[in-house]
Parts: sequence; structure tokens; C-alpha cells
Amino acid sequence: MSWKSKPSTRCHCEASNSSETSRRAILRPYRGRPDRGGQPVVPDWDALVDDVHVVSLPMRVPFRGVRTREALLLRGPVGWGEFAPFLEYDDTEAARWLSAAIEAAFTGWPAARRAAVPVNATVPAVSAREVADVLARFPGCTTAKVKVAQAGQTLLDDLARVAEVRSVLGRGGRVRVDANGAWSVEQALNALESLAPYDLEYAEQPCATVAELAAVRAGLARAGVPILIAADESVRKADDPARVALAGAADILVVKVAPLGGVAPALSIAATCGLPVVVSSALDASIGIRAGIAMAAALPDLPYACGLGTASLLGADVVRAPLLPVAGAIEVGSVIPDPELLAAATANAGRRRWWLERLRRCHAVLTAAATTDFPP
Repeated sequence: MSWKSKPSTRCHCEASNSSETSRRAILRPYRGRPDRGGQPVVPDWDALVDDVHVVSLPMRVPFRGVRTREALLLRGPVGWGEFAPFLEYDDTEAARWLSAAIEAAFTGWPAARRAAVPVNATVPAVSAREVADVLARFPGCTTAKVKVAQAGQTLLDDLARVAEVRSVLGRGGRVRVDANGAWSVEQALNALESLAPYDLEYAEQPCATVAELAAVRAGLARAGVPILIAADESVRKADDPARVALAGAADILVVKVAPLGGVAPALSIAATCGLPVVVSSALDASIGIRAGIAMAAALPDLPYACGLGTASLLGADVVRAPLLPVAGAIEVGSVIPDPELLAAATANAGRRRWWLERLRRCHAVLTAAATTDFPP
């Protein structure tokens, strides 16, 4: 089948909002003063940095170009939080991640509705011959998310990888793919038609914008290709995440707690959108994954396996019992860093200074938001 469409302009204005729109997106949860009720409280600087650790954790294999995962871990009165926005994020976007870390360490999460959360295996853009070894790190997982559309690779590479995943899982397993918004509409339609024989559960973020996702979803329906569309970046980077649902751009929402500012705002977004939710990790270590587990455990319904098994991709962690899948699921429980593992993973002095300065800037963003009124 040949897909005909106009060349994509690939406008990224929906994923990268103007500075004022982005500012409002992060400030919205903090409008009004904390003492007015229902608003998050931002701890003062001294309380925030009373017990912080900057760690550097090696990846088993490169993941979207990341070979080492850095994070700032902070302890508060109710637990530990993980602040690990990707290096390219600006302070406004990174402040959401700090909000999530503060929630984990200083506020806490809603009560759990379930004792364990089913999780999927995550297969980076590795060669087909490496697939079996990757899947072996996710014991009991019968669902796999496969990265596709990696820069420097071809559709043939993707097809070989997905075919091998399907072979290892068997026909009873579930396979989903994630393009991280790399395809144009035409590329997505061509690729998904080629991948359809592998019985995909869904395709995550095939294109960058909401309009493109809607076009792909409509094109697949017209062609009779039974692949659902899931939105990830279009949710967590949007000024109005509900727009994805209103635009008919997705069948499923992939929700990541840290980029959305915490469990509470992520649950609110999920309720507003009214679509099935898959809770996923933002390449977190076990401290950050625990926040995703808290959200998944609090959802009324959880029809899909969640992308929270990514500690399996790390070569080291800071807890003695990392949040790894057992029989395809992760139990809801507490995670506390081990002092020896923290010491072993400590980043060098230069990286510690860099992360503390970033923390200071993001704390300033949240502090200003908590004490400033502006129109919604």
C-alpha cells in the first residue's frame, strides 16, 4: 500500500511551547498562596537540601543515547524523592520534575488500590540478536515495549527487532512500539503497516504533534490497520494535556509522573482525559519508579501493563532490592537508599555542583509560582 500525504512541516510548536505558555503550564498547580488550601507547599531551600545526594548510574546498554543516568535524590519527612530531568530540559520544564520529587519526599501519595502493578519489558534500539538477553532481565513479563525509529537505523532494523521480540514472547505475548515522535505522518503509516503483522498492542507517539497523531490514527482506521495510538510526549509536554483526547489523537495515554509534576497532577490529568492510562518511567532509578508505582496503584482501572520495569536497564541502583519485576509485576512497597550503594554511586564534585545549581534554579521557579497569582 502506498501512503500519499503532503510533506510534513514537522512544526514542534505543540511540543515546545512559547516561554510564557510553558511558564503558565508549570505555574498552574501553584497558583495562589499555599495557605489558601489545596495548593502544594514548596519547602524552603534549607529543608530541601538537608539531605541530598547526586548519583551517576551506568546503563546496561545505551538508551536513546543515554549511557549514564544522573539523578539528585532528596530526603524529606515522608520519604525520598528523585529529581532527574534530562539534561536538555530547561528550568521551567525541569521544575515539574522537582515538584514530583517534593511530593514524594514531603507530601506523600494517595492510598493504593492494588498490591502489585503489572509491568512490561522495555527493549532499546538494540540489534535483533541482543533481544533475548534484554528480555531475560524482565522475568515473567509477557508484554514488551520496543523502541523504533532510532536515529541512524532503518525500518528494516525495527522490523528485525520487533520480529525477534514477537518470536521470544510467542503469540500470547503483547508487543508495543515507541517511536518517540520521530516519524512524519507518511513514515508512520508506512512503518505501522509493515509492523502490523506482528500484532501490535499499540504504537506510542509515532509523530511529534497532536495533529499528526490524529492524522495517523485516522489513516490507520481508513486502511483497516488495527493498531491503537498512544500519546506520551504530547501529554507530558503539552500546556493542555486534555487536548490529546479532545482532538481524537490517541486511544491511550502514556503518563509519566515526574514530567507531569507528581502523582496528584498526573491522576488529575488521567481523570480529565478519560482514556485508558499506561503509567511509565522516565528512565528513573528505583526511587523515581516508586512514584510511578504509587500512581498505577491508585488508578481506578489498570487495563495495560505499565512501563515501570526500567530499573532493569540500569547497571547499578541505590537500593538493595531494586524495583525489578517478579512474575511480571512490581509490588507496592517502600524503597530506601542504602548508604553503601549511595556512596558507590556518588557523582563527582563537578556534577554535584551542576545538579545543586539546577536544583536551586528550579526551586526558585516553584517558590515564585507558590506566591504569585496570575490568570489561569
